[in-house]
Amino acid sequence: LLELDGQPLVQRIRDRLADQCGGIILNANGDPARFAEFDLPVIPDPVGGYAGPLAGVLAGLEWARDAVSGAAWVASAAGDTPFFPADLVDRFMDAAGGDHGTICLARTHGHVHPVFGLWPVALAADLRAFLEKGETRKVLAFVDAWRRVDVDFDPIDGADGPFDPFFNVNAPEDIDTAEAMAAALEGEAVG
Repeated sequence: LLELDGQPLVQRIRDRLADQCGGIILNANGDPARFAEFDLPVIPDPVGGYAGPLAGVLAGLEWARDAVSGAAWVASAAGDTPFFPADLVDRFMDAAGGDHGTICLARTHGHVHPVFGLWPVALAADLRAFLEKGETRKVLAFVDAWRRVDVDFDPIDGADGPFDPFFNVNAPEDIDTAEAMAAALEGEAVG
């Protein structure tokens, strides 16, 4: 597992979400034991064929529907994006305005980050049907059939200038960039 400042990215994401959500699950395929140290339910994709991020969203929707009485919403976040906003879920909830037919997605500088979203639990059956058709795995192909609100987030001001809070670590070399961002944020907090 990739680490940032000596801490696994999964832990950073979990800690960042902990104050924003009533419960957290981790969507991952393969041996769940590799995530045991994080003390989270590990839920595999509920549909076959490695259907991408939407399979993870479906895992969350079905888990919330089945395990959390009265759950109306699921927030999704990428496991490789350590700087997402600390008010992400609150901002999504405000934007949804209680409309259980609206999907909210994060956006910075006009770029939508479809893995970061707020999803009505009521859409679980529709999302399952969409994925089982197998025509596409693109998040926006599903989302665009529903009411959608893009929630704008500002860049984060760091000591070395602004950066996108949805910067994701896709490869080990991205860790160097993330380390510099973390150091810039730490310098800003101290200064």
